[in-house]
Amino acid sequence: MVGAIENRGRPFALRLRAIVAAAGARALDLAFPPVCLACNEAVLTPDGLCPSCWRQLIPISRPFCPVLGLPFASDMGEGALSVQAIANPPPFERARSAVAYTDLARKLVSKMKYSDRPEIALFCARMMVSAGHELLGPDAVLVPVPLHRARQRERGYNQSAELARAIGRLAKCGLHTDLIVRHRRTIQQVGLNASQRARNVDGAFRVDPARLERLGARRVVLVDDVLTTGATASAAARALKRAGVSQVDVLSFARVVFDADMTV
Repeated sequence: MVGAIENRGRPFALRLRAIVAAAGARALDLAFPPVCLACNEAVLTPDGLCPSCWRQLIPISRPFCPVLGLPFASDMGEGALSVQAIANPPPFERARSAVAYTDLARKLVSKMKYSDRPEIALFCARMMVSAGHELLGPDAVLVPVPLHRARQRERGYNQSAELARAIGRLAKCGLHTDLIVRHRRTIQQVGLNASQRARNVDGAFRVDPARLERLGARRVVLVDDVLTTGATASAAARALKRAGVSQVDVLSFARVVFDADMTV
């Protein structure tokens, strides 16, 4: 009899807990109404964009290059590669990005990068999980592109690590934040052309052999905020490949599609 009473009480307790949680959420919304992550206009739900800002994002969807993830103007047929992938094959297997690097994407990345806005990382991660679903799975481990320790100390956090943590929770993937380190401090990539960017990050990454051994045979998915020329991702992928990782993919929130947007 006691057991029966307890079982009848549990659903009521769960309902009561849900009612209290919902009331708390409503109180927070009244005190701090949710606003657009980009423009601060009022929105109905938190951690999102208003309709006007949402329309300014350009999602990257098929058809695109199966290696670099660059969008094609028209369907080139199964297996067709971009000119860039043919002329300069990357050291990673596949790259996927959620959106093109437009002004709105730049604004979101900048806020996430320099304003300590973790809720933006969650928004970006949701789009990245959708765009990179074929890269994610139980055999993959997420590895954020690291900052040099001095730069991370200045900034206080690594935005790529925040993205990787959010993706790991959403996609239920493993996460390894210390597998690779940026042992050499590089200059900012802003304003550098493709060859200068490649030279700047060449040899900047080092893999921890002890942590790599614990990784086993799992695939690595490098996580970054923006893919510009791919120089940073390529340098990190080469370090991982040299250390023995068999497959490296790259997942970013945004990527430069037009040369005029290469300002990150």
